[in-house]
Amino acid sequence: METTKQYTAKDFKSDQYVRWCPGCGNHAILNVLQKSMAELGIPPHETVVISGIGCSSRLPYYINSYGFHTIHGRGAAIATGVKVANPGLTVWQITGDGDCLAIGGNHFIHSVRRNVDLNVLLFNNQIYGLTKGQYSPTTKKGFVTKSSPYGTVERPFRPAELTIGARGTFFARTLDVDLPTAQLAMTAAARHKGTSVVECLVNCVIFNNGAHGWIAEKATRPDRIIVLEHGKPMIYGVNRDKGLVLDGFNLKAVTIGQDGITEKDILVHDAKTEDPTLHLKLAMMEGPDMPIAMGIIRDVDTETYDEAVENQIKDVQAKTTVKCFDDLIDSLEQWEM
Repeated sequence: METTKQYTAKDFKSDQYVRWCPGCGNHAILNVLQKSMAELGIPPHETVVISGIGCSSRLPYYINSYGFHTIHGRGAAIATGVKVANPGLTVWQITGDGDCLAIGGNHFIHSVRRNVDLNVLLFNNQIYGLTKGQYSPTTKKGFVTKSSPYGTVERPFRPAELTIGARGTFFARTLDVDLPTAQLAMTAAARHKGTSVVECLVNCVIFNNGAHGWIAEKATRPDRIIVLEHGKPMIYGVNRDKGLVLDGFNLKAVTIGQDGITEKDILVHDAKTEDPTLHLKLAMMEGPDMPIAMGIIRDVDTETYDEAVENQIKDVQAKTTVKCFDDLIDSLEQWEM
């Protein structure tokens, strides 16, 4: 009787020195990814990690698996090729807010639109770290950087809005100091069939320290984030006495026990509904009036691109009379000279 190997995080750690700055949020995401891979139980030789360019894109060197450190913004294109060519592989794409949403923006939205079975970890520190502190597509408007000395005048992209706008089927968000939620999000992303996007909010201690400070403080975090779970009421807070309700077409934060609000009034999260309206509202919440949504916001089942390609090939093969090269030649127009 064949036994299934039980993996540990150590099985997915390479022998390479991790070359990120001390205190960088990337360290935490790497550790959680290795733990998630162990929990999933997929062997290292059936795992591929693809990246583009940037601080986060060094990650393939630190995973004991197949990997490819590709070129700037093109990770999604390479990852798509890997998955379609060998659907049996589990493919992780590691990317940053610059690599993914600037030069790689078109590749990103089209891999999401096609629903290729990829697991995308989007490291968002709202800055270009590798090239030393220029503003990125997610940098807050007005923020002073080396390339915007008087403050950037651009409005930032919001990864959730892009993902859902591109008809994405899975979107989750996590924070570098919230390891349990990060692991839950990553394992769910890997089990999802289709493009899964996990926005990892990470801190760059050198060029954008405290970018996510409003939600990073442990003491106040429960009042400022809400970890969404499918089928469970949208309740949060240090005392678990806050929640979300609908107020017309908008979401509203309320306190249970005030103004006649009971737990029965609180919305129950449905990550599986195909209609993205509420998912988008949840993903777009901003403080201080509303909590920041974490966990699995959207998780919808539908056919993947790689499944569709495989099914189409099988369907054509079943219907055609061409079974070999000679059949192909015989099916073409021929002339005798």
